[in-house]
This record gives sequence, structure tokens and C-alpha cells, in this order.
Amino acid sequence: MEILDVTASPGDPDLFHGASVPHPNGRVFGGQVLAQSLLAAGRTVADGRLPHSMHGYFLRAGAVDQGIDFSVERLRDGRSFTARRTHAVQGGSPILSMIASFQEAQDGFSYADPMPEAPDPESLVSAGQALREVNHPLAEFWASETPFDVRHVEQSIYLRPDLSGRGDQLVWMRARGPVPDDQLLHRALLAYGCDQVMLEPVLRRAGESWASRGLSIASLDHAMWWHRDVHVDEWLLYAQSSPSGQGGRGLGAARVYAQDGALVASIAQEGMVRVPGDH
Repeated sequence: MEILDVTASPGDPDLFHGASVPHPNGRVFGGQVLAQSLLAAGRTVADGRLPHSMHGYFLRAGAVDQGIDFSVERLRDGRSFTARRTHAVQGGSPILSMIASFQEAQDGFSYADPMPEAPDPESLVSAGQALREVNHPLAEFWASETPFDVRHVEQSIYLRPDLSGRGDQLVWMRARGPVPDDQLLHRALLAYGCDQVMLEPVLRRAGESWASRGLSIASLDHAMWWHRDVHVDEWLLYAQSSPSGQGGRGLGAARVYAQDGALVASIAQEGMVRVPGDH
């Protein structure tokens, strides 16, 4: 997970630099640049204030063989809340623009929707098991080289579509190794990990799979709210849906639960999803 970190630029406390995680298609993974943008913003925030919401737009594809600069704009430092905007820039052009809000710990009312019933993650097939027989660089990458272990409760749609017409799915996810006890890092890594599955409900509801011939898919924007502390090196359940798909775009939504039932985050992402024959 160290490659996700960002380093401050000498002489400029609001400019950071990060490397990219290798990816077989040569493009920067969207979740990576989201996580790094949040880390950069968090490095400029007073201790004790953690991100509670983030809204970002993916503007251009990034190249994994080039570094990324993260320029942070200090929008507001209030008594309880702090706001920051981060532009992720590569080759002189922005590839992502994000705004995040941070809050100091405060008392208040507390409630949450309950976690849906789901089988124990250890009883389910992992992505690695589902894809290990597929001889393709992307399949090998998602099976063994990503930082997260992903396990679907329903049939996965890696290789074949779900023809039920439903977009709902439950997915367990956990980091493959321990993560330092840094809540900013855990929240940033949740942004990284969730980008692997956020558009799957769109594909599922449309009767498509990751293997659909001619599939063109890309994240457009991402919104995220952290409700409680999260630990990505423990199992997290994503309860997902897709309320709408239209015009070559689809909306994916998720509620994220800790294994003890606590609702830790809510997420929404819209993506471009096109297959041959779309009009």
C-alpha cells in the first residue's frame, strides 16, 4: 500500500507527488488517483480532522509510466469543518478534480440502516479463484496483483452475464495485508478499493459482463461519504445497486458495512458504459 502515498514538494506545502500502481492496460486506475488526491488533501488538514465526504470528476485517462502531481487548494478552515480541493495533474493537464470535506470528532445522534444478511466471506469464492484459469493479462492482474481480496455473494460477472435483470449485488472485500493504524489512509484505501466494483451493478442490470465483446467502460464521477471509522484490512460488505442507466451512462450505488454490522460509508459513482449496438 506504500505506493499509494504522496510526498510533499520541497518549498510548497500544497503540492504533492505520487507514483502509479502498475496496470496491464497502461492507464492509471481511477481508485488510485482518488485515494492519492484524498491523501494529499488530508496532509494539509489539522490533526484530528478526518474526511467525511468527497466528490470527484475523472477528466482524462492517466498513464501509469508517468508520475502525478497533486495541487491542493485550501478552501476553508472553520471551527469544525475543513474543505480542500485537489487537482491531479499529469503532463500539464488535470486528470481528476476532487473536493473533500473534513470534520473534527464530535458528539451527536447516531443511526443507520441495518446490514443485509450475507454468508461468511471465508465461505465464498475469491476473484483469484474465479479467474485463475483465464489466460489473459487483465484476468491475471485482477486475480492476484490487486491490493484487495474480492468475493461475490452472487455469481460474479467476470466471465458471463447475470441474466436475472437485477442490479443488486453483495460483495465482500478486504485488503490482502495489514494496513497501518492511520484512519486517513484507511478511508483513502476504501476509495481505492471500491472503484473495482462500483459499476458492476450497472453491467449486471444491463445483462452484460466484464467479458462482453466490445465493452467500453470508464468512471465519470465519484461521490463518497464516510460515516464511521473504517478498517480496510478487515472484511467489508458492499451492498450495491444501480437505480438508473441511460444515454450510455449508468449509476452505481453502495452501502459499505463492517463485519459487525456498522454502516461505515455510502458511495455513488456514474460511469460511461457502452457495448456494440447501443444507440
